[in-house]
Amino acid sequence: MTWRSDGSDCFQPRRDGEIDDAGCRLKEQTLLGNADRLAVCRQRLGSLAWFMKALNEPIARRANREDSCTGRFWEGRYKCQALLDEAAVLTCMSYVDLNPIRAGIAENLESSSHTSALRRIATLQQNPTRAKQLLTAINIAESAEFLPITIEDYLDLIDWTARLTRGDKLGRIDATEPPVLCKLGLSERQWHQQMLGTEANYWRAIGSAQALIEKAAAMGQGWLKGIGSAQRLLRPQPA
Repeated sequence: MTWRSDGSDCFQPRRDGEIDDAGCRLKEQTLLGNADRLAVCRQRLGSLAWFMKALNEPIARRANREDSCTGRFWEGRYKCQALLDEAAVLTCMSYVDLNPIRAGIAENLESSSHTSALRRIATLQQNPTRAKQLLTAINIAESAEFLPITIEDYLDLIDWTARLTRGDKLGRIDATEPPVLCKLGLSERQWHQQMLGTEANYWRAIGSAQALIEKAAAMGQGWLKGIGSAQRLLRPQPA
């Protein structure tokens, strides 16, 4: 078996669109007999860049075939940002869940296809008692920094944020701030600026000013983009 430079040898072989079991066994034996190539394949299992390439390329090729066109399909290269605390995780969750509304392709959370918000809404419709269930932490180990936010809290927060975010709703909406903001210790201004600034105000990492300072030090850097923005959010708003 020869190794192709495009890396396609790292995937399961197929025959007539189906996984070829015999080909898989042959590829496994061939890889086991080539330590250098096996090391490369194992390294790629932990490579975000390789994963995104493997995910994006076939989607782009299929989309271009369907549209009978050529050229780039994706807008740009993916961005990888470290989320340094639970507040940063919550911010990014909200930002992603509100993508369809900001883009104008959905009117509300209930019409936002392919989002976790829609799945959570469906979960509560099937089982309303889960409304008070805490959001599941990514790290299941107990942490003093974990934010005690329920599914109901989260949906209330992003529903309220969506109404502030929609392009046809300019200015402040006369609506009561969701109680979860008090739990977070954030004002409306702080939350909205933090959520909408996910891409613009930060770069390699998202988190509190102190978390960003510590991350910069750990990386051997004196500064990270976003420290200034995080510090400004803590300053009192002029009367």
